[in-house]
Amino acid sequence: MTGPESSASDRSLLSVRDLRVVIDGLHILHGVDFDVAPTGVTALLGRNGAGKTTTVKAVMGLVPRTGNIRFAGTELASLPTHLVVRQGIGYAPEDRGIFAGLTVAENLRLAERGGGEPDYRLVHELFPELERRAGQLAGTLSGGQQQMVAIGRTLLNRNRLIIADEPTKGLAPKIVGEVAEVLARAAQAVPVLLVEQNLALVRRLAGTCAVLADGRTAHRGDTAELLADEDAARRLLGVGGRRPGGTAPAPTEVNL
Repeated sequence: MTGPESSASDRSLLSVRDLRVVIDGLHILHGVDFDVAPTGVTALLGRNGAGKTTTVKAVMGLVPRTGNIRFAGTELASLPTHLVVRQGIGYAPEDRGIFAGLTVAENLRLAERGGGEPDYRLVHELFPELERRAGQLAGTLSGGQQQMVAIGRTLLNRNRLIIADEPTKGLAPKIVGEVAEVLARAAQAVPVLLVEQNLALVRRLAGTCAVLADGRTAHRGDTAELLADEDAARRLLGVGGRRPGGTAPAPTEVNL
């Protein structure tokens, strides 16, 4: 591999090349390529059904996959999920995976991994509310607070990358703002791969992005440049265009 793509891969924390997934005879991913920067937030975008969640599940080894998945110099494509996790990747799934009948403290303790001291100091430093609410049942938390628990669990084990899949899905706009702050704080400590449908949040947080279409990579580059290009945003994400008054719309929540 040579040229700009090789250079980007050399600088990335996670490099995915020719990622393919076939489930029950159906070809879901047809050769996905993208890189995750070693700092900040990288967004994975695309319309509904483009293959975003399948892509992150493939990285985690949760679905059968082929291709190259290189993380911090280690090839992951042949590894089962538990060994992928041990490489230092924390995964906050689309449904958050919170145990509603357990307390905040119990939810965090369940995420502790052997082989190292859990970093409660970092979790409580980033999210002091979790320390204050340690004895509260997780099911009584707001959506934003539950997302703190989900992200806090990924930080507990000193991971080198957080994958957050649709963290604002189904949340009220006010709570989306809370989650944005949660992710911004987390990204100060650990790089984040963010799958998200809220373009306002993506615009705020993500420096670079990859866009999927029909199980393939359709675009890779700077997030602000993509969202500023009306034609590209309309073609790739189904948004854009100008209002009759001549001003461009600024969508906040869009199904991608």
